[in-house]
Amino acid sequence: MARHLFDRVFCGSDEMFAKAEAEVNKLAAELGTSAPMVMPSTAYFLSCIYAYIGKKVTTVGELQEALADVKAMMLREPRTNSIFQSGVGTAIAAEMIEACKYARDPAPYGEAGSPDRKYWGHMTDAEVRELGVPLVTGDIPGFVVIIGPAPTTEEAAALIKGYQSRGIFVFLIGGIIDQAYEAGLSMGFPVRVVPVGQDIWAVGHVISLVVRAAMIFGNIQPGDCDGFHRYTFDRINAFVNAFKPVNDITVACGAGAIKLGFPVITNDHDDMWAVPKSLIIYDDYNDWIDTSLEARGIKLKITKIDIPVAYSSAFEGEVIRKADMQVDIYGAKVDCFELVQTKEAADVEDHKIEVVGPELDELEVGSMASLSYTIEVAGKAMQPDFEPVMERKIHAFLNCAEGVMHTGQRDMIRIRISKAAFDAGFRFKHIGEILYAKIKSEFEAVVDKCQVKIVVGEEKNNELRKGANKVFDARDERLKSMTDESVPVFYSCIMCQAFSPSHVCIVTPERLGLCGAVSWLDAKATYELDPNGPCQVVTKERCLDERVGRYEDIDEVLCDLSHGALEHVTLYSLFEDPMTSCGCFECICGVEPCSMGVVITCREFAGMTPLGMTFSEMASMTGGGVQTPGFMGHGKHFIASKKFLKAEGGLARLVWLPSELKEQVKDKVNETAKELYGIENFCDMIADENSCGSGDPEELLTFLSEVGHPVLGLEPFDM
Repeated sequence: MARHLFDRVFCGSDEMFAKAEAEVNKLAAELGTSAPMVMPSTAYFLSCIYAYIGKKVTTVGELQEALADVKAMMLREPRTNSIFQSGVGTAIAAEMIEACKYARDPAPYGEAGSPDRKYWGHMTDAEVRELGVPLVTGDIPGFVVIIGPAPTTEEAAALIKGYQSRGIFVFLIGGIIDQAYEAGLSMGFPVRVVPVGQDIWAVGHVISLVVRAAMIFGNIQPGDCDGFHRYTFDRINAFVNAFKPVNDITVACGAGAIKLGFPVITNDHDDMWAVPKSLIIYDDYNDWIDTSLEARGIKLKITKIDIPVAYSSAFEGEVIRKADMQVDIYGAKVDCFELVQTKEAADVEDHKIEVVGPELDELEVGSMASLSYTIEVAGKAMQPDFEPVMERKIHAFLNCAEGVMHTGQRDMIRIRISKAAFDAGFRFKHIGEILYAKIKSEFEAVVDKCQVKIVVGEEKNNELRKGANKVFDARDERLKSMTDESVPVFYSCIMCQAFSPSHVCIVTPERLGLCGAVSWLDAKATYELDPNGPCQVVTKERCLDERVGRYEDIDEVLCDLSHGALEHVTLYSLFEDPMTSCGCFECICGVEPCSMGVVITCREFAGMTPLGMTFSEMASMTGGGVQTPGFMGHGKHFIASKKFLKAEGGLARLVWLPSELKEQVKDKVNETAKELYGIENFCDMIADENSCGSGDPEELLTFLSEVGHPVLGLEPFDM
């Protein structure tokens, strides 16, 4: 039997390679060998070929030449290593088959966002980077690839939703996709259930995502096969579920998955034998979830919340359309707010949930409601500085409830509750249950008691909102006065070392973490909650160069936390030992040599910048914990900081932004520019894709000259 399983892998590899060879040769005959071979929105070419073979495929002819390299990987020696190596070659051949579709049509599965797009296909670099923060925080504890149809549609839906409720990111291949659509499941990247493709070679897209994660976050270099396998085994918690019957090609793909460290669970006994924690044959697929998690060593922290709908980070990206909503709560049109306040212990009754005003079932379907909730907490270690940290978490807390959509913060929130959630029994009181459970579990080190008061009704909330805004205004005044110079310490953050082993963030009041999710107050709260955790105090007593922000004590911490990979860092310079990036940054900036300015783009913008590079191409210049002078990842809010590029002239160097990002940061950038340079409406002087969309530096210079941009009066960079 053992010999026969080897034969199944080899036959499956041969079958996949024959399909790839035929498709590539057919493509070459149709388009010619000089035709471009481009996968959309990636800087990593055909990622699997680039990762394992080290070759950049940019033309159909180069794809054709790579066939020999892939064939060489498909060994037929009766050894375990041979079947694993052949399995990896099978995955690369799968990528080649799919790539042929993109050579003919840049959107073979339909345009992104199109209602006709049934399959996802290729995943962009931005989508890979989007996974960084939730993977690090544990919101996504792992990935599952489900292949083939389940025995029934109901069982398919139960398996998918079971993984989804545990936060596992689900990739679907084959017949289970039709079952998911039939069951009416919501799918897509935002809800972490992705219908990749109907054919087994769609698995090439999943492996492409995996190897790009290794290159982006782990700085694994192309051609370092052992490095990729170490990275995927140690740092990517993934596994495969394959329903019988499992054909030879799928068996060969499974061998490749095992080589990457991903266990395969199946109910197919034909010509198979079990390999502990690698190939698991389990008939009862009702237990596949627990079996899969155990095989990959995934331990989940479950917070029990007494609500009638599912609760998981997988629902965080759920969108509730107007036609599907039971009620709309919108701070732009009616009085709404969310507020956390610290109280004395005697003034807080633990787990008191109070709804003042009508409950959800007393409101008309589709109506707009005025609603506020005030969370009052007490604890010996509680500090008022932690209140805004808790408030920022409310967005994630509520969005994790199936059928609840939350956006905004403070008094500009928007909440929609779906008809399906209402029919399941969800009411306003359950908002309180979620907030109570999550505040108590995530801030248990500082919160001893918690109560939630929910108020419904415009008349009551009108006055309450005025009071809440006084609290917000007082906080803002305090934060404005909080500068890098005014605080006694900074904080380090190494949360992203789970995927980027040498990366270290130094978080200051005027420079938040590059992911945009960790401010100085967040880091302070994280340290207070867990003194041995990812955020540690960094002293700032031995300043070596105030201009660039170099400190001897920061360098010592950096060297220690990066395990010797890094020795020096500056806080305010783009050229002198800039801060490293893990890969999940919100934005990236790079030097534009003609204007001697800086271009910034963001993950959401897929277009070209004046550097002649897209976000993905710029981002490939940094990440993985390396320092790349001239390029730097950072958070959106850092753009308006007075410390942004302070060593090189500051905000006056900013010459180009995508229009959507410009709109997001406009008010604060204008405020900073007015204070620093006396310039009114500085954002009007910054080019974007509308005023300078060709990527031509001369066009950018013309625009900057016309508006009198201050960069033209600055000294050239000392590069």
